[in-house]
Amino acid sequence: MPHIHLIEGPVGAGKSTYARALSEQEHAPRLILDQWMTALFAPDRPSTDTLAWYIARKERCVQQIWRVAQDILATGSGVVLELGLIQRRDRARLYGWVDQSGHTLTVHVLDADREVRRERVRQRNRDKGDTFAVEVPDHFFEMASDTWEAPDEHECRERDVRFLRSDGA
Repeated sequence: MPHIHLIEGPVGAGKSTYARALSEQEHAPRLILDQWMTALFAPDRPSTDTLAWYIARKERCVQQIWRVAQDILATGSGVVLELGLIQRRDRARLYGWVDQSGHTLTVHVLDADREVRRERVRQRNRDKGDTFAVEVPDHFFEMASDTWEAPDEHECRERDVRFLRSDGA
């Protein structure tokens, strides 16, 4: 049965780089929320009230990505999902969908020291390299970092959760 790999972690933890490597290793396509959000909505992004605007669109994107993932899984291929589900309740909803689908899931949780992540994000903003999808200002980095909820004991007991450090710590 095809397998689902969910990659999560705080902003700047190295998720996109890890997703690319895992995708190659597993011969499974990547479905990355930031790429979808940029392609579909970046031209319409308002200059104010961006959080409410983002949340509404993120929800629709995650639902559509899941639909596409189901189509891919039906072909016999696994998928690598990077969905920005930084809060436990959002991951719990995805877990319900996964359970209904009958597929197996591994959650890869990446993390790094906050200062390392902040500098990575700033560097990515400057370079706009191959993992760049959208500019992440410092205030958004701080808000997203403060909002991040790592999997707790219950989540780890219920799921195959693997923690990875991307800063060598």
